[in-house]
Amino acid sequence: MENGAAQQPQAAYQNPERILQPAFYELNETFDLDTNQLILLEGYKECGHPAVPAVQPYVFDRDRLRKLLAFLDNPEGDGLYLCGPTGCGKTSLVSQAAARLHWPTQMVPVHGRLELDDLLGQKVLENGNTPFLYGALSTAVKEGHILILDEMDVADPSELAGLYDLLDGAPLVLAQNGGEIIPVHPRFRFVATGNSAGAGDGSGLYQGVLRQSLAWLDRFRVIAVDYPDEFTELMILNQVVPNLPVIVREKMVKLANEVRRLFTGGFDGKAVEGESQLSVTLSTRGLVRWAKLSLRFQGAPRVLEYALEQALTARVEPAERQAIHRIGHDVFGDLWSSGVDS
Repeated sequence: MENGAAQQPQAAYQNPERILQPAFYELNETFDLDTNQLILLEGYKECGHPAVPAVQPYVFDRDRLRKLLAFLDNPEGDGLYLCGPTGCGKTSLVSQAAARLHWPTQMVPVHGRLELDDLLGQKVLENGNTPFLYGALSTAVKEGHILILDEMDVADPSELAGLYDLLDGAPLVLAQNGGEIIPVHPRFRFVATGNSAGAGDGSGLYQGVLRQSLAWLDRFRVIAVDYPDEFTELMILNQVVPNLPVIVREKMVKLANEVRRLFTGGFDGKAVEGESQLSVTLSTRGLVRWAKLSLRFQGAPRVLEYALEQALTARVEPAERQAIHRIGHDVFGDLWSSGVDS
């Protein structure tokens, strides 16, 4: 099968010590919030399950977290689709919520050749036998995991049509395994992410994005995700690279937002007349990469420029690279040349 990442060894979930048991977590403590409400969230007891994502530094947007937790609590027959620009935190929003609730998650990176059988599973040759190896979808439905189809909008809509009945509440039928019927576990959740809203990519920025079937999209509730605001991105950098000087972190966020402004101006007319327009952007993921590399190479000559080239500008056209580095010089002033020790 094309997508080996979609396959999970069946034996990985047979360890008695890793049997999933329900548990409840308090909202404020679990997600580092400060509200005046006592809210309990259902998850699983910590048991070292291999499919539970690792906890990483993450700053949750309250509104998006509220919508996600409402879906995880009771999807009411819906799937969840998170759409937004590259690197804005769509997938990490779900995976980091799952990590804190100890909720096993099956992650499937979608590509244009993904077939339904890649998700369901297949028979394999093993010591002269042909046992059935359950795929990510079958495992999630059977065990009560979260399934994430990452970049779902590059999938062939005709392949996804085979999942309509599942999202309508029907059991999963594995014709490949003698017609095995898997009832849908009450804690199974179907989540997808994409750079488009499902209607194709009019900007031309995301190669391979396909227009998805309206019948398929109608089965999802939608959360629109954008880049965090300046305060939130500063909080992210504070967690990830606390040893970088505060002034450097602040100016990194300022540069990222200036690059994004010139990027969006290139496609929706927001740029000021006469300004250079950019065909690339500095995502939150790219911003974190830049910050980490700046700390890693701290002490090197022109370290901010050196790290930014590795994080972003080495892959853009020379004219745009010069434009972005010129923005860096304008934003950082003398720091651009003196480095992060100043």
